[in-house]
Amino acid sequence: MKRIIKKVAVLGSGVMGSRIACHFANIGVQVLLLDIVPKELLPDEEKKGLTLESKAVRNRLVNGHLQAAIASNPSPLYRKSDARLIQTGNFEDNMKDIATADWTIEVVVENLKVKKLVYDQVEQFRKPGTLITSNTSGIPIHLMAEGRSEDFRKHFCGTHFFNPPRYLKLLEIIPTPDTDREVVDFLLHYGDLYLGKTTVLAKDTPAFIANRVGIYGIMQTLQSMQKYGLTIDEVDKITGPVVGRAKSATFRTLDVVGLDTTVNVANGLYQAGENDESRELFRIPDYVQKMVENKWLGDKTGQGFYKKTKDASGKTEILTLDLNTMEYGPKQKVKFQSMEALKPIDDLKKRIKAFSQQTDKAAQFFNDTLFGLFQYVSNRIPEISDELYRIDDALRAGFGWELGPFEYWDAIGAREGVQRMIEAGYQPAAWVTDMLERQNESFYIVENGTRRYYDIQTKQYKAIPGAENFIILENLRDSKTVWQNSGVSLIDLGDGILNIEFHSKMNTMGGDVIAGLNKGIDLAEKEFRGVVVGNDAANFSAGANLALVYMSALEQEYDEINFMIKQFQDTMMRMRYSAIPVVGAPHGMALGGGCELNLHCDHVQMAAETYMGLVEFGVGLIPGGGGTKEMTLRASDAYTEGDIEYNDLKNAYLTIGMAKVSTSAKEAIDLGYMRKSDGITINSTRLLADAKAQAILLAEAGYTRPVQRTNIKVQGKGGLAMFYTGANAMYSGRYISEHDKKISHKLAWVMCGGDLSEPTEVSEQYLLDLEREAFLSLTGERKTLERIQSILTTGKPLRN
Repeated sequence: MKRIIKKVAVLGSGVMGSRIACHFANIGVQVLLLDIVPKELLPDEEKKGLTLESKAVRNRLVNGHLQAAIASNPSPLYRKSDARLIQTGNFEDNMKDIATADWTIEVVVENLKVKKLVYDQVEQFRKPGTLITSNTSGIPIHLMAEGRSEDFRKHFCGTHFFNPPRYLKLLEIIPTPDTDREVVDFLLHYGDLYLGKTTVLAKDTPAFIANRVGIYGIMQTLQSMQKYGLTIDEVDKITGPVVGRAKSATFRTLDVVGLDTTVNVANGLYQAGENDESRELFRIPDYVQKMVENKWLGDKTGQGFYKKTKDASGKTEILTLDLNTMEYGPKQKVKFQSMEALKPIDDLKKRIKAFSQQTDKAAQFFNDTLFGLFQYVSNRIPEISDELYRIDDALRAGFGWELGPFEYWDAIGAREGVQRMIEAGYQPAAWVTDMLERQNESFYIVENGTRRYYDIQTKQYKAIPGAENFIILENLRDSKTVWQNSGVSLIDLGDGILNIEFHSKMNTMGGDVIAGLNKGIDLAEKEFRGVVVGNDAANFSAGANLALVYMSALEQEYDEINFMIKQFQDTMMRMRYSAIPVVGAPHGMALGGGCELNLHCDHVQMAAETYMGLVEFGVGLIPGGGGTKEMTLRASDAYTEGDIEYNDLKNAYLTIGMAKVSTSAKEAIDLGYMRKSDGITINSTRLLADAKAQAILLAEAGYTRPVQRTNIKVQGKGGLAMFYTGANAMYSGRYISEHDKKISHKLAWVMCGGDLSEPTEVSEQYLLDLEREAFLSLTGERKTLERIQSILTTGKPLRN
């Protein structure tokens, strides 16, 4: 059966419901968002003469929740205007309207009785054959389906989104025995392709997969913390980015999620865990119970494991809870010898192995949490999943881990991990021992660029289903790399497409990356038919290597800086005017030079979560790698005769001058960084495959080398006068500093083509020369160097 989702009804508009509604609006789906009718008037409503029958009152809850979601930061919407796709209403007046929905998602309070009452209404109005799912995080799915019609049960399923739905990639699909297989397959596919999710098929067991294992991990961490006498600050240092976990680590995460939420899930797992060998671990520690009684629940109550206060001078200070005294004190700096030794190790898997082999208290604690985790997940197969890769997928996508439990195990070594966990008092499941006895030494292997997992039922390695739709560079690096240096690898993606992958720190663009880009274009013109510039890192690129510019400027090596800028500009132009199509594949941060690179690609295939911007103004510079030229060119192309306000040029100028960064790919288009013809991939895991497809499309369409532009219209003195007047007014009003004014004038000079007496058509090279001259002159300014130093040393912009 072919299904098309044009309209979704979301029942329940709380934190999850409103944000699920927003995410469907992100992808262009119409949404009907409903909630209950208030039973009492508010004082303001009474003053206005409203009654309980007034529409504004009847829809007060749903409208309030939706507006709160739209105003929240980070935003649940790719762009605020997408909220127009969400229509609001209430259960009494508008439940009949779900008859027009292709999919109804119930997101009401976690109470089985309440859910069943809602389903009674849904049964009256839902169109037969349409999808009906629940976003429950803990109630057994089969209990919700009891007593419902056959059509309802066939089309009913659990769809557990993780909060916030826009940003956390996990979507667990939990069928009942009565759920039609076509419905399950559709939801797995739709969630992946259209909602951008890692869709994981889960069994109808307590807390499903991610929360079952994730809450275990948290409770194990609390136990090991007490065992080794660690503090909250120490645990968060150990369990954060250094081991591939979120920056919020353990206790900051608990504060963000809400301690009551974690306690509720843990209590539920204890109550339902008669057959769970680790059931006692889910008992809530006394200090956590005390915190719940005190309503120290985290961010929602203003304090939890951490508390934000202001000191005597009014400066914000973060205090940490001492679990022994239950009092808050200053946050402590943490330093462990074992963790110091990890700093030079960039590869996460090598870092995990090295950390695990250390012997200090931090490493002992880390090993204890890992060995307990290994025991737990091995015992959960086949209870919560038949396949081990689903557990890894769920933890990576739901909790933001870079590695899943079995991937951590492989990093240490499957056999070594078993030996060491047994020595520590933990026992792996029998199937792990059997796997090793059969001389299978890891949970995953890579064969011919394809990743395979150990299948417990057949005792063979199998390809992960659906993986053929993705390009994972890690799987190709060993066998398909055709050239590399310290900053770049050139990888053959097949079908005549070459990928240029950055792997410098934060993917910054220094001499090695520039050399790699040029080598990639040269090689592709001889042996390939297209190029993709993309990577699997957390971010596409943080921009040019600012430290190199800073050091050269301090030494007043301006010829060296000029050479670097010229080389960068020439490389961007080499990409723009190559004989083969070049497709950019940005995701995460694409800042400064990372943005400029994409501005020069034939096509850009962006991940929906792309944060793109020309941010050089914040460090006292202007875009010097062709970014200023390219934004001027695009403004020229959009120019219409009679536009005396130069609106497109003004917008481009302000975008650069305010160092605007997009909060999504859609906003990157709105800001003019990307074109409306560029593509957006909702699921970032599919990004490289989509970019490769675009490169093939361009090649097969008969791509020909473009001709350099000589017809870029610049405004000369007329434009300069406008921009200078605006900058001077901002300075007079004390909105910008004197140095900001100077940079603004430099930017205007380039974008208007210099001191030309009238509007004139100029070449790209003319603008590049002006751009380079302006950039170079600003590196000689003391205040610019102060700004660069602030970013490099503190990570914070300086206003001087």
